[in-house]
Amino acid sequence: MAKQEDAFKKVVSHAKEYGFIFPSSEIYDGLSAVYDYGQNGAELKNNIKQYWWKAMVQLNENIVGIDSAILMHPTTWKASGHVDAFNDPLIDNKDSKKRFRADVLIEDYCAKLEDKAQKEIDKAAKRFGDAFDKAQFEATNSRVIDYREKQKSILSRMAQSLDNNDLADVKALIEELEIADPDTGSKNWTEVRQFNLMFGTKLGASAEHAMDLYLRPETAQGIFVNFLNVQKTSRHKLPFGIAQIGKAFRNEIVARQFIFRMREFEQMEMQFFVPPGTELKFYEEWKQKRLNWHLALGLGEENYKFHDHEKLAHYANAAADIEFKFPFGFKELEGIHSRTDFDLNAHEQHSGRKLQYFDPERNENYVPYVVETSIGLDRLFLALMSNCLKDEVLEDGSERTVLSLPPALAPVKAAILPLMKKDGLGEYAEKIFDDLKYDFNLIYEDKDSIGKRYRRNDALGTPYCITVDHESLSDHTVTLRDRDTMKQERVAVSELRRIIDEKTNFRNLLTQLS
Repeated sequence: MAKQEDAFKKVVSHAKEYGFIFPSSEIYDGLSAVYDYGQNGAELKNNIKQYWWKAMVQLNENIVGIDSAILMHPTTWKASGHVDAFNDPLIDNKDSKKRFRADVLIEDYCAKLEDKAQKEIDKAAKRFGDAFDKAQFEATNSRVIDYREKQKSILSRMAQSLDNNDLADVKALIEELEIADPDTGSKNWTEVRQFNLMFGTKLGASAEHAMDLYLRPETAQGIFVNFLNVQKTSRHKLPFGIAQIGKAFRNEIVARQFIFRMREFEQMEMQFFVPPGTELKFYEEWKQKRLNWHLALGLGEENYKFHDHEKLAHYANAAADIEFKFPFGFKELEGIHSRTDFDLNAHEQHSGRKLQYFDPERNENYVPYVVETSIGLDRLFLALMSNCLKDEVLEDGSERTVLSLPPALAPVKAAILPLMKKDGLGEYAEKIFDDLKYDFNLIYEDKDSIGKRYRRNDALGTPYCITVDHESLSDHTVTLRDRDTMKQERVAVSELRRIIDEKTNFRNLLTQLS
């Protein structure tokens, strides 16, 4: 556990040191759980968005993208259920005065049970080697079975209590499990109570005539209220999808774990509209499609798993999370939900407008069902940073820190490095920079030794370093250094565009999805 905490601290420190993420308003001592993306963070974030948008919209002829407003008519959130039901169960520790989500305390307890089960599996795998049958061991080992049955029983009881709004039983469960404040060990808890997560604001020129609004807690409703606008103007038949990337805001009870849980965050969502009765088929299809999208990033299949929901949201008839193994354990990265026809029906009722589709094949009007995929952009950013940041010991005994991001997502694609500024090397390097800058995001550096500049770009995740030396002036070749292999080779300046493009083009990721 201490090793994982140290690894996570290194990610946080690295993100600030290399211009990826800064605490917001830091000169005023910051704002809790709000962060700014620095120059390299903004580039990485934009590249993640491009990968998602290209895979979701560009590669699918029946999916289009929109950009809806953050501010929406307040009845939107009454119809969606957020005014009445967008709550988290809150509990305070009387001794430490700290506030927690009651369901997260219980889920963290269950995660420790899963860790114990995994330790049994790992020990057996080490003991039996190549002869180890993981599936058989999990099905027959009494300790693994006990840990997982207890976990399932606890989560099932919690889900039922939350469904019934039986907050007294949620507290009773915490007490029965002897769950303590993770920081102080105190078990002196208050009652559990509900806490609405929406941020309120005002719209109007004067306070007495202002309308009460909310900052949107999700981007999905902007898609639903525009369903007919998009369907009629795009002329798409069902099934078709509407995608969107945008900011959302939640007044989290406990915002923690760096950018994993924030009060202002960004979502990449797609709502797929389908005929009634087909939603579960498409739900299963999108589960696999979205997992394949993640796997193409090369972060390791063992770092992903599906978690089917015990407690379904009020709008869903099926739901699952794609969980990723962060330094603090497996946590939700993306949700796939079968939302039924809840949203469009609710907006019909509250607006008085029909939100139906005429199906020429069925020769009938109906409210479509919806399958949703929703991924936290900031969480994927954190998954990439925490998985790709590595310390390596080299053959000569020296060490380097490398951020081995997928090249297409790297903030900077190549660094142009003159061996020295004088003798015309700086001018020649600048000519190369000016020629390539129309195609790639580059940096130019002429300070420090070439070795230090290599190390700095390794830590930034730059796929290529291009070194200009005296030989370059006579034969128009440069030294091209690969971030991952550290291999250096002489290449013609005229070949640089092709070589960089081959490694950093989004095509390398997107072709894995077909």
